[in-house]
Amino acid sequence: MNIELVLVFCSGCFSAILTYVLNNKLNLGAVRASALVGCLAGGFVLLFPHVMSDYLTHTLPLVFFGASFIGMVSSEVLSNYFLIALSGGIFTCLFLNSSRLFHGFGGGLGIAACVALLITLAIPVIVNKVRSKTK
Repeated sequence: MNIELVLVFCSGCFSAILTYVLNNKLNLGAVRASALVGCLAGGFVLLFPHVMSDYLTHTLPLVFFGASFIGMVSSEVLSNYFLIALSGGIFTCLFLNSSRLFHGFGGGLGIAACVALLITLAIPVIVNKVRSKTK
């Protein structure tokens, strides 16, 4: 597996968790937390453009900002850090495989984040239905 791809997936998971912590634990609010994470990722790339490859320079800020939308979720809806990280990973997978589909359209990051979060929220429901059928 390509090390750049692993780094992109890890950054998606990290961004979702970081935004969640800023939003729910430090009470910054969802919009401020997401904006801060996006600005940090974009600022790093602008200040240090030659530290990473061209692929990472282009992709990481988008993944960081898009996955930060997942961290905007309320702790009443989702409070498990593993599931938030999983949702960030699912977002990254959706982003990498559908970015050509949303080229030129606004809202692609938000749609991918929403779908990733819905998939993650559906996992416990599906697992419980499977468990109840096997009993």
